[in-house]
Amino acid sequence: MYLILKGEMIKKKITIAHLANEIGVTEKTLRNKINGDTEFTWSEVCKIHKIVNAAMTKEELFKKVT
Repeated sequence: MYLILKGEMIKKKITIAHLANEIGVTEKTLRNKINGDTEFTWSEVCKIHKIVNAAMTKEELFKKVT
């Protein structure tokens, strides 16, 4: 699960629906990726990084917590 990503989304008031639309996936697909059920593509990582928090490194934003 990507708790830091989820936390940053909450701070910036970015919804799953909005982010999914911005990166071109369904809400269900994005939820599965955030929960760690499926992997993000590099393209998705780059897009999300720019939208959610470009000040953090990709490694910080996408640190996986099990």
